[in-house]
Amino acid sequence: MNIDTDKENAYILQRVKKEHKVWQGSYVLLALASLGFYFLVKLDVFDVLGKYHNIIQRWLFAGFLIFIVLAISKYTQAFIVKHNHAKAIAYNIVRLVRILAFFAIVMIVVAVLFENWYTAAVSLGLFSLVLGFALQTPISSFIGWLYIIIRIPYKVGDRVQITGFKGDVVEIGYLDTTLWEFSGDALTYDLPSGRLIRFPNTLVLQCEVYNYSWRKFPYIWNEITFDVAYESDFAFVENILRQTTKEMLGPGTDERVKVLKHMVQQTPVDTLIIGEYPFVTLRTNTNTWVEVTVNYLVDPKNAAAIRSEIIRKAIPLLLQEPARVMFPKANAR
Repeated sequence: MNIDTDKENAYILQRVKKEHKVWQGSYVLLALASLGFYFLVKLDVFDVLGKYHNIIQRWLFAGFLIFIVLAISKYTQAFIVKHNHAKAIAYNIVRLVRILAFFAIVMIVVAVLFENWYTAAVSLGLFSLVLGFALQTPISSFIGWLYIIIRIPYKVGDRVQITGFKGDVVEIGYLDTTLWEFSGDALTYDLPSGRLIRFPNTLVLQCEVYNYSWRKFPYIWNEITFDVAYESDFAFVENILRQTTKEMLGPGTDERVKVLKHMVQQTPVDTLIIGEYPFVTLRTNTNTWVEVTVNYLVDPKNAAAIRSEIIRKAIPLLLQEPARVMFPKANAR
């Protein structure tokens, strides 16, 4: 457990709680003030209002309702942040609460502008029709956001690929999604490139989404290939690679395979046959050596680091036995 990280998270949570309390208190005070002025106007305390009496009265009551909605929204957000330990889920719910509060405020304003609900409905319908034609792409992206919230093809923190974009999800807005790119044009390994990618949410309704961080099984298969001569002791090579990989992956590697097998059994897919894990496969190369490949499950965000460590530890162990492990000659590599 990282004590510094825990302290930082506790500090952030405390700061968020204080900010929400300040906003809640402010909204409640403004709501009470609006309600107080509403009754003062209704009791004709201010005689100078004249013909604006009814209009001001309606807007004061609307202000009361709007501030109540905002206070409830802030309280709900604070409750979600405090009691939901899954950051990605809390993030989505908070965004949903905010958009619901926004629509509630819009309805209150529309109700004030139009005393006749039938007129308000017709006007709002015509306005929505015109707006729909003018803003087709943003509206499609907003519908894509609703799809992301409900179906959860990805969430904040997931590593995804959609069309040519690959990265870790850092923000899911109402209209677009922001990725912190990994790999990219300048890198061959799956490391962060430092660039941000934004794409409209409408893409999730049109393209395939590859999620490397599926919540039920957040691992992917990875492999490393070594070239050895035909005269090598393949059993020895397999054992070295398997033990090195298992050591680097740490405890729980066998459990991951059991979980994967169980998940496959729940589907119409044929039973997954995996022997000793991590497993090693052999394949003859078209040139003068045999390709020995070790396959293993790994967290996609740690794939590059794990791959490097396995290579760094396995090769010296193999080189210690030149009689049993013969690599291709320098001029044949």
